[in-house]
Amino acid sequence: MRAVRVVGGCALSLLVSTATAVLLLQSGVAGAAERAPGVGEVRAGETADSPRAGEEAETDTFVPPQEPLETEAIDEAEAGPTASELNPEEWPRQRHRFALESGIDVVGEEQTTTAQEEDTLLDIAMRYAVGYEEIRRANPEVDTWMPGDGTEVRIPSRYILPDAPREGIVVNLAEMRLYYFPAGEAVVETFPVSIGRLDWSTPLGETRVTEMLEDPAWYPPRSIREQAAERGEEMPVKIPPGPDNPLGRHAILLDIRGYLLHGTNRPWGIGMRATHGCIRLHPRDIEYLFGEITRGMPVKIVNQPVKAGWSAEGFLYVQAFPLFEEEEKSERDVLSMAVNRIAQVLGGYSHRVDGRELRTAVERRDGEVVRISRADAEARERR
Repeated sequence: MRAVRVVGGCALSLLVSTATAVLLLQSGVAGAAERAPGVGEVRAGETADSPRAGEEAETDTFVPPQEPLETEAIDEAEAGPTASELNPEEWPRQRHRFALESGIDVVGEEQTTTAQEEDTLLDIAMRYAVGYEEIRRANPEVDTWMPGDGTEVRIPSRYILPDAPREGIVVNLAEMRLYYFPAGEAVVETFPVSIGRLDWSTPLGETRVTEMLEDPAWYPPRSIREQAAERGEEMPVKIPPGPDNPLGRHAILLDIRGYLLHGTNRPWGIGMRATHGCIRLHPRDIEYLFGEITRGMPVKIVNQPVKAGWSAEGFLYVQAFPLFEEEEKSERDVLSMAVNRIAQVLGGYSHRVDGRELRTAVERRDGEVVRISRADAEARERR
């Protein structure tokens, strides 16, 4: 069998011009290494003795990182049925596909829906293809497990495109979302993803698709088998394709040693920091992408907790997300990050920015796309 190689109070309205590249805010802020089996089989897991991402490995065969079997976050979010307990044809799931226009960064529209008696927020998130954290941030006052019959639920389906080339795949870790730009089409499609948790971060950088596997087998690494043994459970050396396989039915390998995009057998946990570094998608989403993606397609992984861009109407918007636990930044740091990003978006263009709205969006960091153009700002002309 062939081995697979994977090489306070900001009450001031602002006139902003990047000729000076300064926003004057009233607040004063400016500025594993195991031999891989054949195609269709995947050894998942770096053991405790295996090199981490970026370190020298002992072998050049593909060794994906281990997948979590049980974490507190996974347990809470994946209390629903497994993929095998549902008929995939009966899964209503929205696809977020938007036309691209030159110079326009804001896509999509906010939606609302009404919860039915049997719904959880996670059921609604699955139908509308938004992630676990996304749906919770958008509805902080709604009970995750019992929203209540007739409760209005906000669907966060408006986005600012990441600051990255609009080609191939772009993953923004901060928002736990993947953007796909099909070749030869002026469109973008976007999907929620789960990413690496605190101690197994998903790496940043540019890479490419190297291999695509359907119905992969999973080889739990020694570390996971030992954890199972400590719980009094016996973990098999190999988990074949099927309903118990946490990789799901599709795996897309990247040219970053040990990392891949894959499905899941627990579709209710998408949109969290829950993996050991891999990028996990809903089974319907990865199945669709599997038929679209080609080997050699560029993949760019970024971490942009603050995004800014222009709407089709010519106004400036900002979108901010919570920082990761390990990112030690003050509120001033985040506000400066937002200021710098706005300066980049403006280029040489002068525009009136509402400092209060900017500061509020950065402080809330709930993923909402917020207009920061003043009410009396002139719309930017199309370029």
